Amino acid sequence: MSAASPAAPLTRRAVLRTAFTAAVLAGTAAALAPVLRARRPRQTVTPAPLAEEETYRGRHIAVDVAGVRIDGRPLHVMRRADGSYLSGINHFESYSTPLEVARAAVDELGTAQLAFAAPHHG
Repeated sequence: MSAASPAAPLTRRAVLRTAFTAAVLAGTAAALAPVLRARRPRQTVTPAPLAEEETYRGRHIAVDVAGVRIDGRPLHVMRRADGSYLSGINHFESYSTPLEVARAAVDELGTAQLAFAAPHHG
């Protein structure tokens, strides 16, 4: 019963509306592109840490891919955004390498031992 209505003639107003909508969408995409690109995780190439071992003030320090250990006990080391390191023993000062962090921890610990790794809370 209902007949298909003929397509509306293409008017100047419809053409301008379509062009304006396309321009707004393009402008929005151009404005959001840097924001969306910045949210993607950056792929950085970080060299694998070399295995280092030394005895410092009578304590055995080992730094390898497994982490930093003092006398076989793990030292919690964190990497800062600027590339330096800090530890749970002295988290007020940054060091340029994990080995330097371990030496500073030995200085701070004195004769005390690190606790064995506590379970992570999740």
